[in-house]
Amino acid sequence: MTDIRYWIALSMLPDIGPVSVKKLLSAFGGPEKIFDATPDELLDIENIGRLRAEKIRQFSAWKEVDTLARRVEQKGITAIPFDSPSYPPMLREVGDAPVVIYQRGHFAPQDQCAVAVVGSRRPTHYGASTAARVADDLASIGLSIVSGMARGIDSIAHQNALRAGGRTLAVLGSGIDVPYPPENKGLMEKIVGSGCVISEFPPGTPPDKEHFPRRNRLISGLSLGVLVVEATPESGALITARYATEQGREVFAIPGAVHSMHSAGPHDLIRKGATLVRHAHDIIEELAPVLKGFLRLTGRTERDVTEEEENLCRLLSGEPKQIDDISRESGLPPSKVLSVLLGLEMKGAVKQISGKRFYLA
Repeated sequence: MTDIRYWIALSMLPDIGPVSVKKLLSAFGGPEKIFDATPDELLDIENIGRLRAEKIRQFSAWKEVDTLARRVEQKGITAIPFDSPSYPPMLREVGDAPVVIYQRGHFAPQDQCAVAVVGSRRPTHYGASTAARVADDLASIGLSIVSGMARGIDSIAHQNALRAGGRTLAVLGSGIDVPYPPENKGLMEKIVGSGCVISEFPPGTPPDKEHFPRRNRLISGLSLGVLVVEATPESGALITARYATEQGREVFAIPGAVHSMHSAGPHDLIRKGATLVRHAHDIIEELAPVLKGFLRLTGRTERDVTEEEENLCRLLSGEPKQIDDISRESGLPPSKVLSVLLGLEMKGAVKQISGKRFYLA
């Protein structure tokens, strides 16, 4: 029986979580020695107690462990134990980090400088475009983007990190061989090629509503900070923000319309002290002491825009705006505004949707 099988067995012990397992590892030095320990030796460990000691001594699911280890090998999945040099350093700092994580793709040194982007599964146009722009900008300067591969903001964050040529990490609430939602199977394969997908759940584990709040602590644990784009008061994104606070990570929030339920979560976070974010620079500025010397400052070529174009850009945001409103605010005739905006659209600085409405790309 190889060492990784003992690690997998540790992760399967009933009623013994990561915190207790790490106390056992500290005392015995390795997973195999835990299973060989006597009852008295186990009882010497804080918070183990007689019932837990008996569960360790009586563990018998070795066939299940062997089956799981074979599945990992056959499917090209990497099982990374807590003591491995390959275990993400940021995640190792978290008190209840998993004993074993399952991975496809690979971690890179630059993934230690990552920002999580999370939010609504049903974002507004404003939320979707804002998440896309911020994820693109962060990835363009070398930050890895972490999210949960869910519908909505999560998927948008991953997709735009990839489009920017950056790295992105996805944390699943299912086994790593069970893409969820199913339509994101193609996205997951792209992420594997330009980052990694991880899960603490054994391969073959189906998605379960109880898994997703649990996986959120890994999203924040892998990140220097968590950006919440849009979230209702019941959103799982707010659970991720809470974990970030508990883990000593930064919390960022995008403000929105005061009457929108999608803005309720971010506004509450801002009221409680989260950093208000208008664009990626606000995040960079807050994380500057950690990121100094890391950022790929020459990663993106500045767009060549005229002063007139720049003035119109200042009037735009991620929320689509009617051309008549832009004309009134700029003092320029609609025909002139349209001409300038079309030029900006060709340069990729703005985008247009139906009704001659424009927003920043």
